[in-house]
Amino acid sequence: MVTREQFDTITPGNGDVIGQDGEKIGRIGDLYLDDDTNNPNWVTVKTGLFGTHESFVPLHDASVRGEDIVVPYTKDQVKDAPRVDPDGHLERTEEDRLYSHYGRTAPSYGTGEGVGGDGLRGDGRTDARAAGGVEPGYDEGTGTRRTDEVTGTEGDTSGPTTDDAMTRSEERLNVGTERQETGRARLRKYVTTENVTKTVPVQREEVRVEREPVTDENRGAAMDGPNLSEEEHEVTLHEERPVVDKETVPVERVKLGTETVTDEETVSEDVAKEHIDADGVQGEGLRRRNR
Repeated sequence: MVTREQFDTITPGNGDVIGQDGEKIGRIGDLYLDDDTNNPNWVTVKTGLFGTHESFVPLHDASVRGEDIVVPYTKDQVKDAPRVDPDGHLERTEEDRLYSHYGRTAPSYGTGEGVGGDGLRGDGRTDARAAGGVEPGYDEGTGTRRTDEVTGTEGDTSGPTTDDAMTRSEERLNVGTERQETGRARLRKYVTTENVTKTVPVQREEVRVEREPVTDENRGAAMDGPNLSEEEHEVTLHEERPVVDKETVPVERVKLGTETVTDEETVSEDVAKEHIDADGVQGEGLRRRNR
């Protein structure tokens, strides 16, 4: 189990939660402490796009390795954990659901002295709530809670007049995307002219003089007519010439379509962060408890 001293060695924002197979599950989020022992019992893991989702992981059987926390669970098991709002407290019913998901037995919340279970006090307590008041920063009937981000105190920090705690705030950079018009595309049809040359065979008639002797077969035709005469014979000649004809035929259809291409862009922006300095603090001074 991760101890308070071990968690103090982890630098905020640098640590990861590592699964039992060595795979990174996500960034370390917030630490949830036991109300009596002040020891860490739960840690949230930031997963999803830009770490927008947080899942709860029990710190039983977990260990610290450098600035990382190693848990005996897989990434899928953590991501499939019941959705619980990380609002600073865990209800008993929420803890029961989480324990059941991770295959652990939920602790019993007794009515005697001491701790009734991880993150919850028993009813036999001697604090302000047992005397009829309400302990600052503790919601009656809830479980574990986060400490103040800087001072480590577990009080109500909703305003400057509620207690002696001070809230430190900082800006977080949330990066998303928006769809905008970048240009227009259109199809335009126009006509061009080009010269096409083709070769085709053509035929023509030419005059040829044929002479044949008079024989018994053609004697009758040769002796037909006067013995002596003047005559003319004509022959009509023919030839082929190329004839050009054009027709318009469809050859293809063209239209505009779109496709989505994914690129990566790096954005950079300045964010403001509040810092708190303590004057006159002796000993260890201020330690961060909430990651």
